[in-house]
Amino acid sequence: MPSLLLNRRDLDFLLYEWLDVLSLTSRARHADHSRETFDDVLGLAEQIATEHFAPHNRKADAHEPTFDGERVTLIPEVKRALEVFADAGLLGGTLDEDLGGLQLPTVIGNAVFAWFQAANVGTSSYPFLTIGNANLLLAHGSKEQVDTYVRPMVEGRYFGTMCLSEPQAGSSLSDVTTRAEPQDDGTYRLFGNKMWISAGDHDLTENIVHLVLAKIPGGPAGVKGISLFIVPKVVVETGERNDVVLAGLNHKMGFRGTVNTLLNFGEGKHTPGGRAGAVGFLVGEPHQGLKYMFHMMNEARVGVGLGATALGYTGYLHALDYAKGRPQGRPVGAKDPASPQVPIIQHADVKRMLLAQKSYVEGALALNFYCGRLLDEEQTGASEQDRKDALLLLDVLTPIAKSWPSQWCLEANSLAIQVHGGYGYTREYPVEQLYRDNRLNPIHEGTHGIQGLDLLGRKMVMHGGAGLQLLATTMDRTISKARETGGELAELAGQLQESSERIAKTTTAIWSAGDIEVSLANASLYLEAVGHVVMAWIWLEQLLAADGKQGAFYDGKRQAGRYFFRWELPRTAAQFALLETLDTTSLDTSPDWF
Repeated sequence: MPSLLLNRRDLDFLLYEWLDVLSLTSRARHADHSRETFDDVLGLAEQIATEHFAPHNRKADAHEPTFDGERVTLIPEVKRALEVFADAGLLGGTLDEDLGGLQLPTVIGNAVFAWFQAANVGTSSYPFLTIGNANLLLAHGSKEQVDTYVRPMVEGRYFGTMCLSEPQAGSSLSDVTTRAEPQDDGTYRLFGNKMWISAGDHDLTENIVHLVLAKIPGGPAGVKGISLFIVPKVVVETGERNDVVLAGLNHKMGFRGTVNTLLNFGEGKHTPGGRAGAVGFLVGEPHQGLKYMFHMMNEARVGVGLGATALGYTGYLHALDYAKGRPQGRPVGAKDPASPQVPIIQHADVKRMLLAQKSYVEGALALNFYCGRLLDEEQTGASEQDRKDALLLLDVLTPIAKSWPSQWCLEANSLAIQVHGGYGYTREYPVEQLYRDNRLNPIHEGTHGIQGLDLLGRKMVMHGGAGLQLLATTMDRTISKARETGGELAELAGQLQESSERIAKTTTAIWSAGDIEVSLANASLYLEAVGHVVMAWIWLEQLLAADGKQGAFYDGKRQAGRYFFRWELPRTAAQFALLETLDTTSLDTSPDWF
């Protein structure tokens, strides 16, 4: 029976027929790999996800973590699944071999991890955060910090977190108040509170490595005064319990399998070395913490988009399976009430909902894998210019790769419930949990509003608009290839050309306001419109890869692409038109009017 988590045939198409990941094996970093090793690790991921992650997904949702005032308790299946994950070497999937990693390309690593997010997004959050934590320390930590913290994380003995938000500050990181007081021995003592810390406390591993944003007294105000610290749950050098205390758990609508915490640093419950304050170790240079943390945040944003995609994808497959097996009603032209009912997949409106889901989730998965391929190009590209272009394009696409799947794969989950009808709104079927789990993704690691401000306020105008120009040039190459192919692809290329040109025109109009508040007032709509154009480009790329190939799989690709160009891309024309008016309806609304 085909998997209801992901479609392996689709993964193979994206990786091998479109993105040509085998070409990466000609580069020194991945020379030990082949189609066989890639297939083996993808097959292993599917097996572990199916046998060890998926079976307790609903149980972890129904029996979320509890806190008795001293320790957190999770269902035992979580620990067992993560032990299997670690024993398979997957925590170091893309890391260097000398760290115990498999040195896989990032795009393969994304494909591997998608299986676990589709199977159980709550349990997969623990390795997700740990891998991001390790990658940050590899980029910005010292050799001693790598040896002390990263190697045990690769082995699965330590897990990691990221501690940014505070109760009074939320996403406004300039307002964090956690302070780090320097000590004579070169360490720091941290005092403050951190909110919404996923995986912030548990007994799954020997230690938890918290990466904490804090301010050193006397430093610059605002974000320029933020530094980054390693604050372990257990001080490795002494074995003492650090002064990091779990104040309570947050109980969420979804993602219930991931323990989510409020942490107090330095409240004095534990006193390592006989003194209050959580022992911390500075990462890199003082006051550079936000820059360092963005390494993990940007990785997490693409990862959140992948998680949203995986949840939408498995929801689509469940809806498809249900629609094929659920008899109800008859064709609209059938006159005989005694004739047998037909499966609901034969009804036009159900096909519409399934096509919409297919266009969203398969498009989003392709976008995420493309981002992974860009990171591989940035790391191993043949020329310096190739590497620079890959990084710049990835910077531009990151807010879209985070937010577009978070919005539209959530919509796919909503449609999956609709396909199930009344059954979809009950707990007897998995699609209601998938919707609840996915509803977090438009919020964490930066809301839609924050991603819109990032795209319009930074990414499209940085370096004199170089990112906007590179995006347009990259889409133009696809458009030219489609025009040369002719037929339907040439027609779709014309539509994409018009939409691509509209991005530049609208961006110029928005920034002509001369008032930054007016320019950025509708950034979320800008993000949605540009995201849809990018997704049309990604679909045209897939259609080119499928061109001339026969069979139901390729016919399905072509039909989903047609759907997106006919039903989804046209909505951007009205959005761009509205954006170009520099409408201030929302900006001008007084709080007193609500």
